[in-house]
Amino acid sequence: MEIPKRLENALIKLYNAFHNDELNPECCSACAVGNILDNHDSWKHLSDKHGSLELSYVGRVHQNLGRKFNGYTPLELLKIEKTFLDACGFKTPLCHYNMKPDNSTDKEMLFNALSEVVALLCSFENIANVMDYSKIFEYEENSPVYKFDAIF
Repeated sequence: MEIPKRLENALIKLYNAFHNDELNPECCSACAVGNILDNHDSWKHLSDKHGSLELSYVGRVHQNLGRKFNGYTPLELLKIEKTFLDACGFKTPLCHYNMKPDNSTDKEMLFNALSEVVALLCSFENIANVMDYSKIFEYEENSPVYKFDAIF
């Protein structure tokens, strides 16, 4: 399967952030979008409310001009961040009195949130979710559809 460059770049950045413990949903430069955008937080001006899908004036201008940031439109970036925050257990848009997880850097929670983000990123590209491993368990007439060389 051919993977578009923007998806490949985003996956590499998210993978590295996750495994280097540099993923933090409460930091605009270390969240999903912050990592995709090379740990810059200027993207936060695309919306007036963190975790909202509503573009700010600045966001609308960039969106209407067709601007992209590391390949993603302002609206796509807001969708990525909202998906990530929601999957982490935050009530969006963020507000100091809204619900948030007890431990926002819990590895299992971050993995599950990244899984949701990867599914979204793949949907942007109109390709199957690269993390969907259900195909390896498909079978026809008691035989696997796909064969793998297993080394044990």
